[in-house]
Formats: sequence, C-alpha cells, structure tokens
Amino acid sequence: MIKDITFPEVESIAVAIVQDIEGLDEYDVYLINLKSEDIKNVMVVSTGYGLVNDQQIKTSTLRHFFDEVKQQDFIKIEPIQKEVFGLSNEYWISFSLNNQLYDKQFIFLPETVVESNFVTIPVVGKKGVLIK
Repeated sequence: MIKDITFPEVESIAVAIVQDIEGLDEYDVYLINLKSEDIKNVMVVSTGYGLVNDQQIKTSTLRHFFDEVKQQDFIKIEPIQKEVFGLSNEYWISFSLNNQLYDKQFIFLPETVVESNFVTIPVVGKKGVLIK
C-alpha cells in the first residue's frame, strides 16, 4: 500500500545559515523559495544533535509554521548560535504546492558553517552556507 504513494522530489527550495552582519557572531537560518510559485502551509522542524566531549547531545526540537513563502523570496526560520555549529543541525521542511505535499530534510553537518564555506546566498544577498 505504501508503495502506491508518490513522493515528489523537492527542487528549488533551500535552507541557509547566514551571518547577518559581517564580522559579528550573529547568525540566522532562512528558508529560500527559488521556485516561480508560492509555497503554502510551510512547516519547519529543527533540531541539533551530535557528540560533544564523548557525550551524546540533542537540542530542543523547534517547530515553525508559515502560511506562505512567496516565489523568489525567503523567510527567517530562527536565530542560531555559533555554539551549535559543532552539531548536526537538521531542518525538516514540509509544504504544499498545487495540492501536493512535499517534504525534504536539510542537514548542516558539524563544522560546515565556517567562513571558508560561505557563498553569497541567492535572494537573501548575504554571506552564509547554503543547502539545496
């Protein structure tokens, strides 16, 4: 029965961790809609996890809901502290488009949010790390 359910591939959606002001340790997580259509009923579930000093650590799980993210636009999901960059930071995104439900998991692996990995984030126009 589950084999009959189709899971469409998510394209043109990205998540970025952005340094809001260059030189300061203040970061925010953004959802970016690179599609030519608005996405609706957007649910984001975020959590961090990993090993620190040989101990398993898990952050709180946060849930965010947005009615809509316009085409070629972005929305701030949450601020993120630099101290959790040593963990895997997971963002599970679900949304509807044309009466179809989509979902995708985005994971920033430990120590990947570093200046050497920064690029200019499309639509946002600031430096950060992007996952598509």
